[in-house]
Amino acid sequence: MNIMSRIFLFTAFCLLLAVPAFAADLHLAVAANFSGPMEQLKPLFEKASGHKLIISYGTVGKFYAQIKNGAPFELLISADDETPIRLEKDGLALPETRFTYAVGKLMLWSAKPGLVDAKGEVLKQNDFKRLAIASPKLAVYGAAAVEVMKKLGVYEQLQSKLVFGENISQTYQFVATANADLGFVALSQIYKNGSYAAGSHWQVPTNLYPRIRQDAILLTKGRENPAGKALLAFLKTQETKKVIRSYGYDI
Repeated sequence: MNIMSRIFLFTAFCLLLAVPAFAADLHLAVAANFSGPMEQLKPLFEKASGHKLIISYGTVGKFYAQIKNGAPFELLISADDETPIRLEKDGLALPETRFTYAVGKLMLWSAKPGLVDAKGEVLKQNDFKRLAIASPKLAVYGAAAVEVMKKLGVYEQLQSKLVFGENISQTYQFVATANADLGFVALSQIYKNGSYAAGSHWQVPTNLYPRIRQDAILLTKGRENPAGKALLAFLKTQETKKVIRSYGYDI
């Protein structure tokens, strides 16, 4: 992005935040893997704009069904790019507002030090009781985990050991509380500012799963809400991108 584009984005954001008389509540659906950055960004946005964010965290599969059935969400911060596109085609989202705010990464993690090796050979050795993944039908990171296991040729032999989280947050909790020996989680859940959570981990090579391109989009119910446009502008600022990168995302 050149300097003029950055100045334009900053100016646009300032203009969107400049009129506190139009402060509004914004109902948004946020992918569970992005809960850490979102909770850090929420007070910064609310203080700068005067708007209030009402956030629901979950899987894109459930959000899609809820939005189709009339849920009051006005903006979607998705874990993929496919769901926003589907909502565009359904006439439930505004195509011109969609953009990629982050690219996610998949990790194999255990709270137990030494269990997960640096090459992920633990999956082939099969010397554990339970492996947690997010529901592959509802969660992007769960579908990515299945793809990794299939490419490694271990999916069939590990199926009996799989435990499924409703979303990536529940999957993380399974591992953190030792209800699963290890699990596939988002990098953002175990990484912050150059440090990893305690335990052992393997950063899954990106050639083993489809690129997790995460898009945000304004939904038709938020068309007239000034807070929606302000949040999209806020997500594009350099300050926000710095926070997002601190959780391990690419942009």
